[in-house]
Amino acid sequence: MIVCQQDTAVVILSYNGKKWHELFLPEIVAEAHTGYDVIVVDNASTDDTLQYVESTFPTVQTLQIAINRGFANGYYEALKQIQAKYYVLLSADFQVTHGWFPPLLNAMQRYKGLAACQPKIRYWKEREYFEYAGAGGGFMDRLGYLFCRGRIFNELEKDHNQYNDDIEVFWASGGCLMVRADLYHKVGGLDPDLYAHMEEIDLCWRLKNAGYKIGYIGQSTVFHVGGSIISYGSPQKLYYNFRNSLILLLKNERASKLLWLFPLRLVLDGIAGLQMMAGGKFKETGIIIKAHFHFYGSLGKWLGRRKDAQKLITHRNEAGIYPRSIVWDHFALRKKLFSKLGWEPDQLS
Repeated sequence: MIVCQQDTAVVILSYNGKKWHELFLPEIVAEAHTGYDVIVVDNASTDDTLQYVESTFPTVQTLQIAINRGFANGYYEALKQIQAKYYVLLSADFQVTHGWFPPLLNAMQRYKGLAACQPKIRYWKEREYFEYAGAGGGFMDRLGYLFCRGRIFNELEKDHNQYNDDIEVFWASGGCLMVRADLYHKVGGLDPDLYAHMEEIDLCWRLKNAGYKIGYIGQSTVFHVGGSIISYGSPQKLYYNFRNSLILLLKNERASKLLWLFPLRLVLDGIAGLQMMAGGKFKETGIIIKAHFHFYGSLGKWLGRRKDAQKLITHRNEAGIYPRSIVWDHFALRKKLFSKLGWEPDQLS
């Protein structure tokens, strides 16, 4: 068990991540005096990542996971061994900026009922743009489709300081997620069987169903390389996105809504597969079918997870749910920017 000296543990999950630690760990360590301990969790790397970190950064504590069973499981196992008031789940391919941490800590201390939050996330390679995985805070539409301020589907916005506020969101990015440790464990932590992608959204949804808030803090900025483990647009990412979206709905949504939403999502996913087939992407169509077969093939397990998740519900906090269809508004009505949606999230209070 690692007992942190400061209230916050910045926990970096790493798999063969030496090149990222060479780039980004010095800045993370340099900012640690602002209020956190740094812990690198080696997720069964096959290179010398762990040895490099231990020899180069003596103030950084380390943990080692014996078998790599994915991103979600790595954190699931590691956080059981770390004692702190707050966790920051920080992916190895993130670059922090000077002063990135105090606004997050201040938000957790200031806003009543705030269970977790994220900073502004910009793209490391094109630094004036928001980054795909989190951008200016995460939302979900009424059909369960996910998007961000600053990123709707694959449309990225430039950051003109238009999202420097503190708002309530539906989900915060797992790439840089600050969460109260007691609440994280109270709702069961990350679901290790999701493997990767959307595991943080599942966690945030459970926290919101327990009546807590999820926030975006616009005065903190970090940069994300993106796609360094599972590349954007890859078959593996496509599979987990389609499969895990169904799992999240089944675990966390109201039963009355699932009665009509699941058949509709089956139709919409089928349309997506047909569009890919029409574009000659036959492999991608097969991946969507595979994701559905694997989901329904393990339905018993996911229903068990739903039973556990439903026990946590006290007061559903539905702030951050877009009341229309983001698919229709974006593709049919050509609303490419968040500002064009005519909808504003609630300010944190």
